[in-house]
Amino acid sequence: MLEINGLGKIYYGKKGGKQALQDVNLKLGPGEIVGLFGENGAGKTTLLKCILNFLSFQGEILLDGRKVDKRNIARLSFATCEHSFFPNLTPASHADFYRMHFGTFRDKRFETLMNFFELPMRTALKNYSTGQKNQFEVILALCQGADYILMDEPFAGNDVFNREDFYKVLLGILEPEETIFLSTHLIEEVERFVGRAVLLRKGRVAGDITTLELEEQDRTLMDYVKEIYGYRSDRVNRALKELTDEM
Repeated sequence: MLEINGLGKIYYGKKGGKQALQDVNLKLGPGEIVGLFGENGAGKTTLLKCILNFLSFQGEILLDGRKVDKRNIARLSFATCEHSFFPNLTPASHADFYRMHFGTFRDKRFETLMNFFELPMRTALKNYSTGQKNQFEVILALCQGADYILMDEPFAGNDVFNREDFYKVLLGILEPEETIFLSTHLIEEVERFVGRAVLLRKGRVAGDITTLELEEQDRTLMDYVKEIYGYRSDRVNRALKELTDEM
């Protein structure tokens, strides 16, 4: 169980502090696929980086009752659109490096996913396209052997067909104890693949619901998001009218 209790994060700058996260409380259990949604600046990336102990924070984050540190950090992996691999190395070299540092590295899964995405094994990653780099980033996160796999906009730069196929492969390869925590703006696209949705708004948890609950209420995930965020369907027409009136 990954527990987040009273999490807060303030970024300090020359003009004072900015509250990025405030009183965030969440529990992620084994085997869950959870979508993390929110507007730009809602705190999604900050939340993921706090879980990984990349940032200092207020509050408490526990992994099976223990703080995240060097003793258990290998149980967490991270796929980020900022990329965390070594650009001058090949995928084959990365696999060697991961085998040395993670006894749980999933060799068969790595080979299968590399073949699935048709990624060259002996080409330096700096020569990959943006989409290929993002695919490889996700592959590494999935093959590390972690129990909790965090993803931050992992499908940027990939076409819709690659994304659709990847969701299907993801569901097919995950073990029952593996948990995915996926931050993305592709709400309608991932709705069929996540079992739960967590919404952040201005650094706070604004919503937390399972897709089963949404089905029972005969609502879509997008309906739920729009309701939580108070989306006004007439905003475009009002803006266009204002512009037209000024002409």
